[in-house]
Amino acid sequence: MKDLWAELGRERGITEGFIGALLQSYGERGRKALKAIEESRVKRYLDFFVVVGRGDEYVVDDDFCSCDDFLYRGRECSHIIAVRIALLTGEYEEYRLWYYPSLMYR
Repeated sequence: MKDLWAELGRERGITEGFIGALLQSYGERGRKALKAIEESRVKRYLDFFVVVGRGDEYVVDDDFCSCDDFLYRGRECSHIIAVRIALLTGEYEEYRLWYYPSLMYR
């Protein structure tokens, strides 16, 4: 898997070869991560990344994610994979402020 991320780092862009290797390694999680990148749903705040999901926003900090998939399985989820891709390609929106979940304002 290190080769997968090294290739993306070298290319600085998502190539067909990378997509194939990502899908082979991560399957559906990889596909969901690519879709999050395509749809510009990865956000970088001062304190951590947030990936906007179907019904919620998920906080990603290093190898931790607040989604159920990560919390129950303890493995890399699509949100963590999306953030890794975003970090290596620069494909994220940057906000120069601290993240406050919209839930706080409901």
